Amino acid sequence: MKHSILFAAPLFYALNATAQPPDGMVYELKPSVVKIHVINPQGHHGVGSGVVVAEDHVATNCHVVANAQGVRISKYGESFAPVGIKADWKHDLCLLKFQGLDLPAVKLGSSKQLQYEQPVFTISFPNNAKKPLTTYGEVTALYPYDNGNIIRATADFRMGGSGGPLFTDDGTLVGLVTLKSPGRNAFYYNIPVDWVKPLLEQPMQTMAEQREPPFWDVPEAQRPYFMRVVQPIQTEDWKTLEAISTAWVAEQPECAEAWYALGLAQQQLGNLESADYNLHQAIALNLVHPEANKAQSAVKERLE
Repeated sequence: MKHSILFAAPLFYALNATAQPPDGMVYELKPSVVKIHVINPQGHHGVGSGVVVAEDHVATNCHVVANAQGVRISKYGESFAPVGIKADWKHDLCLLKFQGLDLPAVKLGSSKQLQYEQPVFTISFPNNAKKPLTTYGEVTALYPYDNGNIIRATADFRMGGSGGPLFTDDGTLVGLVTLKSPGRNAFYYNIPVDWVKPLLEQPMQTMAEQREPPFWDVPEAQRPYFMRVVQPIQTEDWKTLEAISTAWVAEQPECAEAWYALGLAQQQLGNLESADYNLHQAIALNLVHPEANKAQSAVKERLE
């Protein structure tokens, strides 16, 4: 698997007070989650996760299978080799095509219907686990990107779960576990299921040779703004955060996270009136944005 300033990895949600799905739902979903085995060009064995999204189609991250010399999935002690691949390299989304897979497909939802603090859960094979493991969390941010929302959720990563499914608490697939930011206070991201549907209509390829890097592994200046603000937030470089988020707001004025990042920068720089305005804009776009509401309350106390 490929590592960059943001690291591809599986997803584990923190075990907290988050609501969990009804009894039996996770058990019913596990037959649709598979372990993916790859042999890289150096001859080493790697493991990822995937989920059946349509008849004979398994979705995973492209970084799991890119440039692999061999790819197989395993389920119930059996091993299956794909007959082709449908790849969206930019979005790090690949669909493996099989013949006679006979595993149930999950229900596809949309990241556009998600709300902040909505309960979610994942099923994957962290650390090459023998059985799929389940953890729980909630949505902490949504970033509009290419007709979907990148989903940030409470989580920590374990090797082996990349490509694993992210479900809402009614068992609907909304994303795939994909990457994390560096540092102790890492952010954890899932790509949206919305990208799966158009890829299903694309023609099948026979090779998994990577055609272009994923959006999270391009040069810094070409990455989405939500990635570019991570380092200045973690290092408390508020002037840089202000510059990046000002450009972000100009380009995506409908994005609550852009206004929040700008408000946060101005709050930390002591520009309280501007901070209050921009945090208000974030809340106007998302009334339940917890961080923006908290920051605006602190700003208003200082303005009084």
